[in-house]
Order: sequence, then C-alpha cells, then structure tokens
Amino acid sequence: MTETTITACPDGPLIVRGPIELVDEHGNAIERRRRTIALCRCGASGIRPFCDGSHRLIGFRTVPPARTPAVLLAEPEADDEPDAASA
Repeated sequence: MTETTITACPDGPLIVRGPIELVDEHGNAIERRRRTIALCRCGASGIRPFCDGSHRLIGFRTVPPARTPAVLLAEPEADDEPDAASA
C-alpha cells in the first residue's frame, strides 16, 4: 500500500500524493484524474477543490500566525512602601 502525503506549499496549494478518497459537501466522490493533485487553499480557484493557480493572481500568502501566550498575566502593582529586605 502506498503512503499518502499532504504538503502545504508556501503561498500556494496543498499537494496530495497517494491514495485518498475525496468527497464533496454532500459526500459524493470527486474524481481524481491524476495521482498527484493540488487542492486550493486561497478560495479563488475556478475549479475548486483543485488549484488553478489563482493564488498568484490574488497575492495569497500563508504567513504563520503570531505566537501568543496561552495566558496573559497582569503586571504586579508597585508598592509605595519599601520592602523589609531593601530597608
């Protein structure tokens, strides 16, 4: 059995190699005419779910999201009175 791989191309489609079952929103099979297919990520393709290169025309970019902390902690409030250790 052949392994299936999905590769996210920078600023482009998802390249799918290997056996997969591709279905539409109703569960109907979508015919694959090639062993390797490119799936649209930008939403502008005229042949969705397949890529037609429209990502280049619209300037689609796949910028990684900024990392943010899971929890934001408030800064401790400054005391007006000096510490016993610093006195």
